[in-house]
Amino acid sequence: MSNLNTQRNDYKRVPCDQSKTKKYKHMKKIVLLGYMGSGKSTIGLKLSKKMGLKFIDLDDFIAEKEKLSISAIFDQKGEAHFRTLEKDYLKEVLKIKEDCVIALGGGTPTIEGAFELLHEYAITFYLKASKEALSENLKPKRAKRPILSKLDDAMLLDFVELHLNQRMEYYEKADFKILTDDKKNKEIVKEIKLKLTM
Repeated sequence: MSNLNTQRNDYKRVPCDQSKTKKYKHMKKIVLLGYMGSGKSTIGLKLSKKMGLKFIDLDDFIAEKEKLSISAIFDQKGEAHFRTLEKDYLKEVLKIKEDCVIALGGGTPTIEGAFELLHEYAITFYLKASKEALSENLKPKRAKRPILSKLDDAMLLDFVELHLNQRMEYYEKADFKILTDDKKNKEIVKEIKLKLTM
């Protein structure tokens, strides 16, 4: 997958253009889920621009609301507190009146009750990448992710494999699965848009 870098908080600057969404009947929120490094934010932003919809990165949304980075919330208040916040903010973004594209955090689908909310308010897409592709995508980002910062390449691959196996049952609950290995971003966006017209 190419170019996983994305500008943060771009959801504020992507207006909703209803004229582009008329062919997508019974539109709900479009939610992208998957492991970190799968390209949820990049694909979400590109998809939202193509469809004229607002884009929300849930991690950015939480960080802005709490005025703390996700890492700082984890460090200062612990994972249990973060997951509670995450579920509360997930409810908030899902209940926004306008249609939008939402990129979840890697662990969001594992929260108890999260998929009940997602199935009620959203059409969900699992961006499925291999452990090898995910590891390659995450290598340059290790310094910015405390949980990965001390892992060498071999340890990173093992870490991703373990985490992925733990979360797979949740990710597989998505309405659609999009295989992303060796695909360009525009191909993935096109595939998602095609699924939405079916």
